[in-house]
Amino acid sequence: MNDEWQNEVDPDEEIIYISKSELKRDAIMHHELGQKLVNLSPANLAKIPMDAQLHEAVHLAVKIRNKHGAFSRQLNYVGKLLRFRDLEPINIAIAKIENQHLIANQYFHNLERLRDDIIAKGDDAINQLLLDHPSMERSKLRQLARQAKKEAEQNKPPKSARQIFQYLKENIPAEE
Repeated sequence: MNDEWQNEVDPDEEIIYISKSELKRDAIMHHELGQKLVNLSPANLAKIPMDAQLHEAVHLAVKIRNKHGAFSRQLNYVGKLLRFRDLEPINIAIAKIENQHLIANQYFHNLERLRDDIIAKGDDAINQLLLDHPSMERSKLRQLARQAKKEAEQNKPPKSARQIFQYLKENIPAEE
């Protein structure tokens, strides 16, 4: 009997031991991820890739939020379910949701940079912009750029600069 058992175990196979501390860190990480899922709005929660069992558990946790004991038990259950899931797609989706405001800020900064280039460089910047976005009107951009320069020279409010920004915002999609 002993010989049979020894034949089944490969002596070259590496045994990986996981410390108790590492198991606790993993449990805390799964619990915190579950907490993030529960705290998402329904619209953002719909963007998270989850299977039916995890989806149901998270929605139940959202429903019983006011009952402290039941909520913490349900949150522990969500963390337990997360232990057996591939967390990468979930983490990527949460990161996208959390970084949406950063992406929006970057988009607006790019539009502001384009506007400033159009005002400062004139036709060169407009030609470069039209190569990337041929649907825009060259004459409108040139007219607004001339007006914006004139307003800046006369220390008037930057009405034309705002119009250039608005025109760019309407014609350049945020996905770029």
